[in-house]
Amino acid sequence: CVDNARRYTRERDAALALQRNLLPHRLPEQDAVEAAACYRPADELTGLGGDWYDVIPLSGARAALVVGEVPGHGIEAAAQMGRLRTAVRTLAALGLPPDEVLAHLDDLVARGAQDQDGAGDGADGEGAEHADASQAVGAGCLYVVYDPVDGRCAMAAAGHPAPAVARPDGTVEFVDLPQGPPLGAGGPPFESAELVLPEGSVLALHTDGLLTQGDRWTLADGRERLMRALERRGTTLEPSCRGVIDALVPDRPHDDAALLMARTLRLPAGRVAEWELPVDPAAVAEARKAASRRLGAWGLEELSFTTELVVSELVTNAIRYAGGPIRLRLIRERALLVCEVHDAGATTPHLRHPRTTDEGGRGLLLVSQVTRRWGTRFVPDGKIIWAEQSLTGPET
Repeated sequence: CVDNARRYTRERDAALALQRNLLPHRLPEQDAVEAAACYRPADELTGLGGDWYDVIPLSGARAALVVGEVPGHGIEAAAQMGRLRTAVRTLAALGLPPDEVLAHLDDLVARGAQDQDGAGDGADGEGAEHADASQAVGAGCLYVVYDPVDGRCAMAAAGHPAPAVARPDGTVEFVDLPQGPPLGAGGPPFESAELVLPEGSVLALHTDGLLTQGDRWTLADGRERLMRALERRGTTLEPSCRGVIDALVPDRPHDDAALLMARTLRLPAGRVAEWELPVDPAAVAEARKAASRRLGAWGLEELSFTTELVVSELVTNAIRYAGGPIRLRLIRERALLVCEVHDAGATTPHLRHPRTTDEGGRGLLLVSQVTRRWGTRFVPDGKIIWAEQSLTGPET
């Protein structure tokens, strides 16, 4: 009995260490939200689960908020959690809307389960191993994208409870979010919900363990308790997050509980500049001048040469290959200068490596060399090509 207890303790300690190492050690600083998170693992008898949370900086000063959970307990659940979290971060880098992120994640889980089922037809030992590996089927995930420029918030859920929103006037409500099927389970397509949040609103993303702990109370009781806890929250986010967890989750819970709280921020209007451009090659010179003037007003004259080069190449490509309407936007973040060019094209530009004798094809190559990173994201009326530069001028 003592030997079994020691082995069980070692396994739980290993699962807990794996879980904590796969979760973010600290949430990134960005201009979209002020975030705090709290995670409380299940007790020793139940076993550690696979709950996770994440905050992912996106292009255009936006941020993605993610909360999810994997069914089951132990090391296998923690390992599957790490795989899903990595997949979500990879999909988020593509700039996809929330419903498409969950659709790709659903395909990934379903294909993985099919491959593992086929491989598990062999020896019994191999089949047991693959059965553990298919634990991600039935996982839940909530994916939220917030834009601090206009306050728009888009979200989609796969078998996961909708978040609560505490508005600056003190009212608390749950978002009316269409529920999609759990990951890998099949079913109707995922749907997104979109709302505009005033600055200072607090989003509370959580897992099931925050609302229900065995038979102690129903889901409706848990939602009511969460609303009351959010109404009593303090002004500082980190203590408020811990206070909500302490109020709703016992010290030795029956199920894991994760809570991610994010207070929405807004970029001041003076840190965003936007211009409508005609589909005319002569507009490129005017775009360069306008960008240079705005950088001078921001005290970033040392970035003028690089920014003019980026603006020239991106606007020229939009005029030549995509067509109008064309919009140029500059965003000054905390540590980045973002240049975005919107056009009506539906094709993704590709980076070329031209030969010495080629007369063209160097635009995006130059942009990639002089900027921190660049990319493309699609919007309902076209696409946006963006590029980021690190700020070396005065601090915000």
